[in-house]
Order: sequence, then structure tokens, then C-alpha cells
Amino acid sequence: MSYARLKERQRAERHGYPENLGLRVHRALSWLHRAEQLARGDDVDGEFIFLWIAFNAAYATEIDENRRDSEQQTFRAFLQKLVDLDAGKHRFEDLTWQEFPKGIRVLLDNRFVFADFWHWQNGSLTEAEFQAKFAAANKAAHVALGRQDTVTVLSIVLSRIYVLRNQLVHGGATWGSSVNREQLRDCTSFMAKLVPLVIEVMMDHPRTLWGQGTYPVVK
Repeated sequence: MSYARLKERQRAERHGYPENLGLRVHRALSWLHRAEQLARGDDVDGEFIFLWIAFNAAYATEIDENRRDSEQQTFRAFLQKLVDLDAGKHRFEDLTWQEFPKGIRVLLDNRFVFADFWHWQNGSLTEAEFQAKFAAANKAAHVALGRQDTVTVLSIVLSRIYVLRNQLVHGGATWGSSVNREQLRDCTSFMAKLVPLVIEVMMDHPRTLWGQGTYPVVK
């Protein structure tokens, strides 16, 4: 599903959206549009960042600054809600098990998008501790893969992508760097499919409680 098709639908339906959903969809589509424009060029860094902003615009809720670790749980709760709503169409299952099964496995095995790899690099973990955590995390991930547990797998994938998001947004990488191309391409390809699907399912269910959007428009 492309930005153009989603935007056409949004224009036709937006008068019937509750204010909070209308704001989320409008913002998410604006960033998806920019990401798709960059996809036609060679700025994969920018495309990834704009896709993440589009995703954030769709799901974001206010999170207590004393509970920032809860963002991972927020991902899971949001994904669970989407998958439950989409139960009759199975679009998230198709994305996970038909379009990206190999790419997901490659991403899970990439240590550069595992947070504790960087904790080892900055000295807060030993190499042995990192290796143990990486092995345990991947064992849990592969169990979820074996069970075809869509929500768990997508939650784990997003937690890995979030590491790359942090690296770029917090200035921990160089634009166009040659050292992070593999994970950047993999993460961008996945987000380019996930984000439009998220927006589409939200538009399919306008009467669902999506929560108050962050930073509301003040007139």
C-alpha cells in the first residue's frame, strides 16, 4: 500500500474520523510521503528516519519520563491491538511469514542492532555477558519464530530496529556510512512495508480507541 493510495482514502474518509485518529493518520502519512520520496534516491538514512517518525506518529502516546523503558511494552501492546483488529485479514501474518521471513531471521542474527552489543563496546558489559545475552535473546526469538507468534516476533524486530533508530537519531552514525549499510537496508525495507500497513489498519477501525495524540495542534 503506497502513500498515494492511503492519502486518497484518507481524504475521502477523514471527515468521519475522531480527532485523535485524524491527527495520527494525517501526521503519519506526511512522513511516509517524505520517506517514499527519498526511496527514489540514494538517501537510505533519511528514508529510515522518516519511516520511523511515521510509525511514531501513528502509535505514540505520552510516556512518563521516569518509565522510558516501557516503550518496548508500548510497541508490543500496539502491535497486539493491530493484529487482533486485523484477525480476519491476516495482513501482519502475511508480512511476517510470507514477505519477510528470511529478512527477519537475518536481522535477528545481526549483533549491531542488539542493544547489549553496544553495552559491551562501552564497557558496561563484558564480552562473555554480551554473548550470553545475545544467545538467550536469539533463542527466545527463534522459539517465537518456530511457534509463528506474530506479535512476539514483530515486537522483537521492532526492538532491534529501535537500536538502529537510536544510533542514527542520537548522532551515533555518519550519514552514508559504509559500516552500517546492511542493517540499515534490512530495517528500511521492513519499515517500508510495516508503516503503510499500520496506517491502513488504523483507518480500517476508526471507532477503536487509539488514545490522545501527543503534541496536539493548538490554535
